[in-house]
Amino acid sequence: MDRRPVIVGAADYPLINGQVSPGVTPLQMQAACAVKALGQAGLTLADVDGLATAGAWNPTGAGQHITMTVGEYLGIQPRYVDSTNIGGSSFEAHVAHAAMALEAGYCDVVLITFASTQRSARSRGLGGRSPELNMQFETPTGMLSPVGGYALAANRYAHLYGDIRQPLAEIAVAARGWAGLNPAATKRDPITVDDVLDSPMLSDPLRLLDCCLVTDGGAALVMTTAERARDMDHPGIRVAGFGEAQTHWTMTSMPDVTVTPAAQSGPRALAAAGISIDEIDVFQVYDSFTITVLLTLEALGVCGPGEGRDFLASHDIGPGGDFPLNTSGGGLSYLHPGMFGIFLLTEACAQLWGEAGARQVPGARTSLVNGTGGALSSTATCVLVRD
Repeated sequence: MDRRPVIVGAADYPLINGQVSPGVTPLQMQAACAVKALGQAGLTLADVDGLATAGAWNPTGAGQHITMTVGEYLGIQPRYVDSTNIGGSSFEAHVAHAAMALEAGYCDVVLITFASTQRSARSRGLGGRSPELNMQFETPTGMLSPVGGYALAANRYAHLYGDIRQPLAEIAVAARGWAGLNPAATKRDPITVDDVLDSPMLSDPLRLLDCCLVTDGGAALVMTTAERARDMDHPGIRVAGFGEAQTHWTMTSMPDVTVTPAAQSGPRALAAAGISIDEIDVFQVYDSFTITVLLTLEALGVCGPGEGRDFLASHDIGPGGDFPLNTSGGGLSYLHPGMFGIFLLTEACAQLWGEAGARQVPGARTSLVNGTGGALSSTATCVLVRD
């Protein structure tokens, strides 16, 4: 029996200007996405025996035990559960863990979900975390969180390799270009490099348009075995390789603030897949901030340390370009409900299924998806292949 792990369903929750309709809850969003994603494969909630999700909604405790909360709401009593939370990279890790569980025969159909109403609830702030445990040395300095940590990385990179304001702005412009082709994107109006460089400064050198959106959002993925997928309505997308890594929580403990853990997770995923970086057709790279993209490309081995500026100058990452990157518009222009990793995966699937509409990359068969969590703290990388 062919138990190789494949993705057979993927769905995002529709938003209006980055928000859900009044009164819609994260559980309702997850249920809608789950039913849609399962329906693509001809499955129902009754077929699900594995559940993975991450996130928390209420500091009073509602949603604290998240797999139990979501499972109860959906009427699922799974034999495999995963509530791994390593920030925005959690869902790439969920795919990796589900892949191992499916291969081992631990379960047969895994549902991965996420939803957040952080924009509607006005729950996102920059005040930092309580100055306890690991945060006792960082929070008292007044550093904005999370943008301050990324700004530190950007300043260090500029110190080592030269001014990066222009290439960072070009990343934001390209993301907006892709978003202009995505009817679901929150921000679709074109922007220029000057627009980015003239936008308000948030944490030097990162400006407003260098930073991800604050939106609501929800999504779901469905995974099963290649054997079971053969008779399904949606062709399976093979999870060919994956890798995970984390190096720190606080920026003061990051070994090198210009090198993300993708330097570990990326090569592992590619090696497991037996695919080189040059064989990837579409890249989906976490873009919490423009500097995240630049550092991740270098860490993955797309280019060498300090070569990101020249790479971006010699390649076109926007629509119609030679290096398709973040084709949904990414966290910078599509949406960003606090944790973006699952939306990198749903977009990669849309591209490999040929269902991305006006933003479709012709002939896309392989995709590298890299999530980043915390303050450049964790990464999880997946290599997806449409056989």
